[in-house]
Amino acid sequence: MTSFGDLLGPPPTLLTGDDEAESDLLNGADPAAVAAEHPTASVAWAYLAEASLDGATDGAEPDTGRVIAAYAYARTGYHRGLDQLRRHGWKGFGPVPWSHEQNQGFLRCVGALARAAAAVGEEDEHLRCLDLLNDSDPRAITELGLD
Repeated sequence: MTSFGDLLGPPPTLLTGDDEAESDLLNGADPAAVAAEHPTASVAWAYLAEASLDGATDGAEPDTGRVIAAYAYARTGYHRGLDQLRRHGWKGFGPVPWSHEQNQGFLRCVGALARAAAAVGEEDEHLRCLDLLNDSDPRAITELGLD
């Protein structure tokens, strides 16, 4: 039995990531500059979305401008990640393990999109994102603090 419990299901999809973008981000480069230089790197969009969301929902009313910016960043990284997943053989379903570090940029974008959608009252999108995370790897919801 696989770690995802289905011998007959598709194998886990493991992205190759973008080593240069990841290294730049880990070394403190500006995420906007990294996204501009590596627009296909979901991890750069995740950094931007999460930074925009930080503090945007702390008050009684969300900072709508920051939430919308986060939504846009997260949506961009989500779509870039879907492109990468498809190039790696993903057919729209099957495991995308959180434990594989190069998958985390995509999964973080889905999590940020869920948070931004919830902040603007887009419940259907919020739930779709949570379902995608759960279908990809139930651990991702916990790792992203969405449980």
